[in-house]
Amino acid sequence: MKRRLPFRQIHLDFHTSEAIDSIGVGFDKTKFQNTLLDAHVDSVTLFATCHHGWSYYNSEVGERHPNLDFDLLRAQYEACREVGINTPIYLTAGIHNRAAELHPEWLLVDPEGKAHSNILPGFKMLSFHSPYLDHLCEQIEEVVSLFPEADGIFLDIISQADDCSVWALKHMQSKGLDPKSKEDRLQSRLDALHRYYERATESAQKLVPDMPVFHNSGNIPRGYRKIFKYFSHYELESLPTGGWGYDHFPISAKYTHQLGHEYSGMTGKFHTTWGEFGGYKHPNALRYECCAMLAFGARCSVGDQLHPNALLDSSTYAIIGEAYQDVARKEAYVMGARNVADIAVLSSIAVQSEDAFRKSRRESDSDTGAVRVLLEAHFLFDVIDAEMDFDPYKLLVLPDDICVSVELEAKLRDYLSRGGKLLLSGESGIDPERGMIFDVGGQIGEPSEYNPDYLLPAEALRPGFVNSPMVMYDASRRIQVMDGASLGDVYDPYFNRDWDHFCSHQHTPPRPEPSGYACGVRKGNVAYLAHPLFTIYRNYGQVALRQYISAVIEDLLSEPTVVLRGLPSTGRVSLMHQEAESRYVLHLLHANTISRGGASHLSGGTHSANQCSYEVIEDLIPIHDIEVELVTREGLQAVRLEPSGETLGFEVKNGRVSFMVEKLSCHQMVVLDYA
Repeated sequence: MKRRLPFRQIHLDFHTSEAIDSIGVGFDKTKFQNTLLDAHVDSVTLFATCHHGWSYYNSEVGERHPNLDFDLLRAQYEACREVGINTPIYLTAGIHNRAAELHPEWLLVDPEGKAHSNILPGFKMLSFHSPYLDHLCEQIEEVVSLFPEADGIFLDIISQADDCSVWALKHMQSKGLDPKSKEDRLQSRLDALHRYYERATESAQKLVPDMPVFHNSGNIPRGYRKIFKYFSHYELESLPTGGWGYDHFPISAKYTHQLGHEYSGMTGKFHTTWGEFGGYKHPNALRYECCAMLAFGARCSVGDQLHPNALLDSSTYAIIGEAYQDVARKEAYVMGARNVADIAVLSSIAVQSEDAFRKSRRESDSDTGAVRVLLEAHFLFDVIDAEMDFDPYKLLVLPDDICVSVELEAKLRDYLSRGGKLLLSGESGIDPERGMIFDVGGQIGEPSEYNPDYLLPAEALRPGFVNSPMVMYDASRRIQVMDGASLGDVYDPYFNRDWDHFCSHQHTPPRPEPSGYACGVRKGNVAYLAHPLFTIYRNYGQVALRQYISAVIEDLLSEPTVVLRGLPSTGRVSLMHQEAESRYVLHLLHANTISRGGASHLSGGTHSANQCSYEVIEDLIPIHDIEVELVTREGLQAVRLEPSGETLGFEVKNGRVSFMVEKLSCHQMVVLDYA
């Protein structure tokens, strides 16, 4: 029987210095249990080993923390299991300060010969090419042998830097790789990671073949399917205030949803990021983040940092309990649900998957910009890689920099032949030799000599508040319309800004007449936008630009599954299908995120700015009177709000159902039951 991923998990960090005494002295089984139960927690990831390199159980492979005088892991494990709380177990993998101290020869060494070890405070990275990997695998096997009924093994932080240690050099020599070549060193890094994934997974499942395993690197690498066989489930680390931002989790969830395993979102209780003592996220922020996980089909995990005395913080668990009480009432409407999508974003990172993984590239501006446009305009969408099925989608978006291989071209042409629609932008779909490989109804020329330039969309596609050319912050491709429909005009500036001629503070104004080139062109089911608009939107957030892109998408879609009126751009929507329960669940989310921090301060006699700022949610402002219209199916029986159970009046006309949601505060599920 497949193990189910819990909905209300705690990831209990415990990276604890040997310079602190009396470790675990405050642990009290009953208090530990009651705190977790009162917070509605159903799973806790407990620490076997930490980045400092200490073990928190009686280990023969590693060393128990020198200031811990009992088996803390065993005590926590038994306390949790006694009250029905799941117990996955954490081990550090790749960062291990104690091993680095005892075996400095295991450290990663950069191409200049400097080991990843210095006098600055911080953790030290070890080479998976070295015998450290043997040590790690022995410890994994030991933990599983001691805790065979654990609910999983969580390995963290899976990474390798540019490595020229003696072990890496020996590996490169055996493979005919040149250590002086950056590309060859990247290949060696890739080899080390694959060696880790294979051996660590084998060690975790050697004694317990169905032991769940997750390898955490703060990211699910889109498109790099070679490693997915080593995962039993996915935990999507995405702390909005910790550097990920609020738009990261939807990208990750909408891709991971397609991979066939259960997945959880992982945020933190911290105001900033991991390892923060005394930092508390506002309860409204944590509530919103957990609701967003549910809305995008995920279970919930909240990261906490246990105090060295092993006492759970009462304020932390009061905040978590408020969010998890809400989750407990809603999780039945998420179990087994599948996302409904009109659109798929073919991820740039996924198309470049192997190169991106080798170089540790996690995101691209084009992917992020495309997802932000779709989220803010309330389209239903997935994020996919080139191996996934295109047929379920009415429209594929290839944002800005998709290099179309021969195989991908054939698959896209097959999709188009069956009525699919395609939106390309920037360099997507352009072959260096052949130019634009799809018939878009125009001649796609070289990049413009002007940067920036301006565009004025066709009247039907213009933003509601702009009738003049809008500045574009990156160069366009020159389009001469042939037998397609122009999407608008490009206006060139008088000249590019340079030392010998410039105008005003930023860029040169546009000439009053169009350049003669189009800003986009459409022929049939294919449209092409001349600028890298998604990258521009990611970097500048220009509302008028989003409205133009959205108008192009709406024109291509013709009949979107869901239309909303009254939900602001800060709102989020998803539609999930629970086939076994014969129902759809519409999730409506809303919270205002604001940037705080980064205040200027005096430093060394000069005025400089602290660049740290944080996306913060404090107030949950209700939204009223949201009109919803969506495609329905025969046999619609009821529309109701959950978890309150309140029924809504609705009208069915021409295959679409319409109703009104009178109030949205943070998160509202609307259930549509059908026969």
